[in-house]
Amino acid sequence: MDLMTDRDVQKYMEDGYVVLDGLLSSQECNELRQRMSEIVDRMDVPAHCRTTFSTYHDEQLKKQGNADYFITSGDKIRFFFEKGVFDDKGEFIVPKQRSLNKVGHALHAYEPLYKKVTHSPKVQGMAKKLGLVSPVILQSMFIFKQPGFGGEVTPHQDATFLYTEPLGRVMGMWIALEDATVNNGCLWFIPGSQNSGISRRMVRTPQGTFPLTDFAGREQTHADEEFVAAPVKKGGVVLIHGEVVHRSAENTPEDSRHVYTFHLMEAQDTRWSPDNWLQPTEELPFPLLYTK
Repeated sequence: MDLMTDRDVQKYMEDGYVVLDGLLSSQECNELRQRMSEIVDRMDVPAHCRTTFSTYHDEQLKKQGNADYFITSGDKIRFFFEKGVFDDKGEFIVPKQRSLNKVGHALHAYEPLYKKVTHSPKVQGMAKKLGLVSPVILQSMFIFKQPGFGGEVTPHQDATFLYTEPLGRVMGMWIALEDATVNNGCLWFIPGSQNSGISRRMVRTPQGTFPLTDFAGREQTHADEEFVAAPVKKGGVVLIHGEVVHRSAENTPEDSRHVYTFHLMEAQDTRWSPDNWLQPTEELPFPLLYTK
């Protein structure tokens, strides 16, 4: 059975997002979470995270380290921590498994379980149903949304970070590996907001300058009542148009809200901006979604 009906396509086109149940089985979700738990158990904490600062210079070096680590993570599996999880000696003050904000950005390329899900017949079927001719995978992330301090994500549009010419060529697939509810930080959208363009871009700065990225333009302000909640059951997926405005609240309950998410781009007749933080590399050109 196709996961996506004509009505779902219509809703995606009109609202800029659609929630679909049953992309993954409960067991598949558990396997992805178990694999991530193993990855986290074995991780080496990057040196810049353990930097202790005593001076302004140390602080700047740490910021530079963070930025370098991020901007070169497109073709690697790297670890991004929540604030306040290390003490001033660089040791964990929370359990390791609860310390992370996300892991990214190339799980889809190097982790077999994640690669299989990303290229699965159901995912390919949804892309085809939406008329994507030559979709490529830009990036992937495991998002933890830790209980207690899985912070809020402020209103944004994915195309701010993943800019194309023309716009309208990027789509996120956001897969709930646990129930995502109004209480634990599900996504909220402004339906139809994908038709207003973007007002802000994150761009690489000229080589040799710091910071390595900067923002051009500014985020528009949005009234809270414009947002509609999009809870999704474990194993379900939210398709997210690159320009739809969305956010998530912090996670206050005792349970995590694990998500595997990745972004696709229709590569046909599309220019990927050379100013984007994320760039294809020789080691990892953006892989084609459709496998023969």
